[in-house]
Amino acid sequence: MSARFEAKVLELQALREAVEQGRLARPLVFTNGVFDILHRGHVSYLDEAAQLGASLIVGVNTDASVRRLNKGPERPINSEQDRAALLAALACVDAVVLFDEDTPEALIAALRPDLIVKGGDYDMEALPETALVRSWGGDAVAIPFEFQRSTTALVKKLRD
Repeated sequence: MSARFEAKVLELQALREAVEQGRLARPLVFTNGVFDILHRGHVSYLDEAAQLGASLIVGVNTDASVRRLNKGPERPINSEQDRAALLAALACVDAVVLFDEDTPEALIAALRPDLIVKGGDYDMEALPETALVRSWGGDAVAIPFEFQRSTTALVKKLRD
């Protein structure tokens, strides 16, 4: 028997069907990231994002796309399956989907969320995803960091 939260990790087609069939309540909030070593900054951000709508979908970079992001030769530390499972275990997350592209644009276009959310260090007006979601009447929001945490800083601390 597998853990119940595993059912929240979906392939894109299954997630798209869930959205289209109304199994994920709207307004639908979407965010994405690597989420390599889950920390307080991540979970605080995700919970705040979830509060902006009725359902939260998290797009997770595949291992290959993380390597293309140049996060460092040792990254990701946790596999894409493990990162997705940990996110799915959070009560504030309704669905998790992996994506292999360098940006989540195709994923956003497929899911058509009502709101996309990024961390406070992003200029939402500069992101092509913002224009995309606004093209169907959605919006984009940056959430300021409440806790200054990062996986990169944790990895550095472990090495020191």
